[in-house]
Amino acid sequence: MHGKRVLVTGGAGFIGSNLANHLAEANDVIAIDDGYLGTEENLDEAVEFHERSVLEDDLPTDVDVVFHLAALSSYAMHEENPTKGVRVNVEGFVNTVEQARKDGCDTVVYATTSSIYGSRTEPSPEEMDVEARTGYEASKLARERYAEYFAHHYDMNMAGMRFFSVYQGYGGAEEHKGEFANIIAQFADDIANGDSPEIYGDGGQTRDFTYVSDIVSGLELAAENELTGVYNLGTGESYDFDTVVEYINEELGTDVEPVYVENPIPEDVYVHDTMADVSKFTEATGWEPEITFEEGVRRVCSQYQ
Repeated sequence: MHGKRVLVTGGAGFIGSNLANHLAEANDVIAIDDGYLGTEENLDEAVEFHERSVLEDDLPTDVDVVFHLAALSSYAMHEENPTKGVRVNVEGFVNTVEQARKDGCDTVVYATTSSIYGSRTEPSPEEMDVEARTGYEASKLARERYAEYFAHHYDMNMAGMRFFSVYQGYGGAEEHKGEFANIIAQFADDIANGDSPEIYGDGGQTRDFTYVSDIVSGLELAAENELTGVYNLGTGESYDFDTVVEYINEELGTDVEPVYVENPIPEDVYVHDTMADVSKFTEATGWEPEITFEEGVRRVCSQYQ
């Protein structure tokens, strides 16, 4: 993208700030964030920042493209306050898109989630049946349905991106997320400091770990191609948590053993395994992930070396 006026909601958060900083190299970028999961320190000076909530009126939506990433982005956050989760994730989405539509913007790229696929060790295609087992998943499915409404009723370009386990490490923009950071970031920080990482269950659960720069390039391509529908953003490969610890120890030259604890998340809602089928998005845009798991772990660990 070049020469566009862009709004990134949740723009001071982990993924949002990476996207905003990247786009600001060639575009006029505005980032809004309410400060719950984001911090202005993540943003470059080229990004125009406003501490605003997506529930407010008169948002700076007079733009060419909206990237809507603002959300309460985990099961735990929703269980703490389900009503707030619905307001931010659903009402905030509709409020932002409606203001953008009235301001003449017809292209929105928004974050949804791969959690709705449940636990799968095979690649999950977008067309498979999905269901909501948590309030978080229900809120993201509601986004997808409202996006269909805006696409059909107002002929808007509405691309929903189902993220798979995005990471960058504390040397990037994850540190402020603390307990909500990706497990690669948390495990690396623990091991680098000589602390045993805490693993739920037996360590056999798997994730499709996707480096944040690949997510950023995918989001940009979705906007450039004015896509509508839902698309996976992942690598198509999965690694278990024990392997994550093994790779981090190897990279750091350490030998820190994990501690296994009882999973506090109910078994019937815990997503044990994820893996993306990215063929739909690759066919639409030519996108392919560039950062391998090994390279991603190296990047995460580099700050400690």
